[in-house]
Amino acid sequence: MKIFKSVFMLLVLCAVAYPQTEDLGMGAFSNDKGAIMLAVDASLVIQDMNSPYVMFIIYMAARDSNQNIVVGRDGIVMFYNGQEYKMPSLQGLRKNYNGEIRDINLYRLLGKEGIMSSWLRLYEFPASGDFFPPLSLWARVKTDEGSMYSFIGFRTKCYFKNPGFKKDDKLILKVVAKNKPELTGEVEITLK
Repeated sequence: MKIFKSVFMLLVLCAVAYPQTEDLGMGAFSNDKGAIMLAVDASLVIQDMNSPYVMFIIYMAARDSNQNIVVGRDGIVMFYNGQEYKMPSLQGLRKNYNGEIRDINLYRLLGKEGIMSSWLRLYEFPASGDFFPPLSLWARVKTDEGSMYSFIGFRTKCYFKNPGFKKDDKLILKVVAKNKPELTGEVEITLK
């Protein structure tokens, strides 16, 4: 009976750990329970898991419409296999990786139905800035921080050095506000 109770408690704790993340299908995941609501499109990562750098599209919005939240480049981290990974600088990425244009072109071909079915359909995401703007004349402006307030969110590409992803691996993307570090949000992603 003790074994049964122990196993049951372990299952309950595991279920409680990430109940907020919703798998939207097509490589999209969402969590609207934190102070920072997140939706992540990981479809390109799932499509090309062997790339030396992987690109996620992250949508962020303030859960409380009366708060102005600022997120800096260093406030977005990835947790994978017990380790924390930070994004490279724009200069570092462009020095070590020349697949950005290919990533954008491939991403345009992938379905967006999963990500568009989440809470973000109610928000506006201005094309005013990006942590990793594309290399073109019509590119968004490179920024090191993005803000969100009311029904205005922030959308950006996020690159991470590929730590050796495999099919069915799990990782967490976490966002911490620059102006109020107690405000966070996170999403658990399964690479399936």
